[in-house]
Amino acid sequence: MSDTLSHSVSVFGLGYVGCISAACLAWLGHRVIGVDVNPDKTEALRRGVSPVVEERIGELIAEVVGSGDLSVSTDPVAAVASTDLSLVCVGTPSAHGGGLSTAYLEQVTDEIGAALAVKQGWHVVVYRSTMVSGTCEDVLIPRLEAASGKRAGRDFGVCVNPEFLREGTSVRDFLDPPKTVVGATDTRGAEMVLGLYAGLPGPRFQVPIPVAEMTKYVDNSFHALKVGFANEIGAICSSLALDSHAVMDIFLADTKLNISTAYLRPGFAFGGSCLPKDVRALTHAARRNDLDVPLLANLLTSNESHMRRAVDLVLANGRHKVGIFGLSFKPGTDDLRDSPMVELTERLIGKGFHVKIYDATVMLSRLTGANRTYIRQQLPHLGELLTDDVDAVLDHGEVLIIGSREPRVVEAIARAGADRLIIDLVRLPDAGQLRGAPNYQGIGW
Repeated sequence: MSDTLSHSVSVFGLGYVGCISAACLAWLGHRVIGVDVNPDKTEALRRGVSPVVEERIGELIAEVVGSGDLSVSTDPVAAVASTDLSLVCVGTPSAHGGGLSTAYLEQVTDEIGAALAVKQGWHVVVYRSTMVSGTCEDVLIPRLEAASGKRAGRDFGVCVNPEFLREGTSVRDFLDPPKTVVGATDTRGAEMVLGLYAGLPGPRFQVPIPVAEMTKYVDNSFHALKVGFANEIGAICSSLALDSHAVMDIFLADTKLNISTAYLRPGFAFGGSCLPKDVRALTHAARRNDLDVPLLANLLTSNESHMRRAVDLVLANGRHKVGIFGLSFKPGTDDLRDSPMVELTERLIGKGFHVKIYDATVMLSRLTGANRTYIRQQLPHLGELLTDDVDAVLDHGEVLIIGSREPRVVEAIARAGADRLIIDLVRLPDAGQLRGAPNYQGIGW
C-alpha cells in the first residue's frame, strides 16, 4: 500500500472498470465508496465478494472491504458529500448506427450535479468511461453546470482519466500502468487525480480534455488493427501451408520498428466490450465529419471474415455434433459481451448443429458473478448448453472447437481420438506438432 497522501473517492458504476478501480484505489490507501444501481453488485461488495471474475480481484476486495477502506452506497448525494473526487465508470455501449450511447453517463452526471448543488467545498468529477472526443465539454460539463448551478473549473473540477486495463490482467495493469493520462479543466483537479496514482510507474500526461478522450480510441483502434492484421497474415500463411507463427516470430523480433508484441498473434476474431464498440464509434465520428477512413472502416469487415472462416471449417466437415471449449471473449474472464465465441456458437446453433459448451469461469459466473443476469436474460439457450464437465463436451463433440487454453481443456484435447476434428482458434501449446495432422485445423497456422 502507498504511503502517499490519501483521498476519499466515490466510484460510480461497479462493472469491470469501476470494480477494479475501486478495489485498487482502496488497496493503495484511499478511502473508497462504490455506488451502483444494481443491488446484486452492491450486496456482493458489501460482503467482500467480487461481482466480477478477474485475476487477484477476489482477494483484493476481501482485504479492502475487511479493512474498511472500501464500502458501498446507493445514495449518490451522500457519496459525493463525503468524498473529494467522484470517478465515473459507467458503460458507454454502442448506439444504433455505430455511435456511442451516453445515456448512462448523462444519468450519473445529473446525479452528481445535483449532489454538487448542495455540497460545500471543492470536488472533482473524473470520467473514466470511454467517450468520443468532445463528449465531456459539449455534453457532460454543461449538464453538471446546469444541475449544480456552479461553474466547472471555478467551483468544481472536471477531469477525463481514461483507463488502459485489459480484462484478465486488470489488477496488474492498474498497479503497473503503461501510462497515466489526465485531461482537466484546471490544474488543481489534474493534480488531485494524478495524486491518486502516486508511486505507480509509467509516464504521465496532463493534456486538454479532448486529447484525453481520444487516447483510448487511438489505443483500442490500434489494438483492433493489430489483431486484424495478424489474422489476415495467418490466413495467407495457412493457404500457403506456412506456419504463420514462425513467420510472425521474425516480425515480432523487431521491437524497434514494429512497436510491441501485444495483440500480434494470429488467432480468432477479436471481441469484447471495447474493441468492436470503439472502432464503430471512431468511424462513426469520421463519417459525421465527411472523412473517408477505409482502413478503420473495414476492420470489422475483416474481423467478420475470420468468423465466417471458422463457421466454414465446421460446415465443410459435414458432422453435426460440436463441442465448444471456451465461451467468454477472453480466456480467464467471464465476460460474454460481444464475445466472438458466443457469436460463433449462435451461428452454429442456427445452422442446426448440436452443441455442448464447457467454460469453467462462465459456469462460475452463471452462479455467482456479474454475468448471471446476462446469461439468464440474453442467452438462456446457451446457458442450457453449458456444463462444468469437460469430458461430457469431449465425448459429445465430433467436431471440437478450441477457444480456451485452460489446462483442463488442453489435457482433454490431448485425449481426443483421431476420429474427432479439432478446430483450434487459440493455438494449443502443441500446435506446432499437430499441424499437418488430418484431424487438426488451425484457424490461421
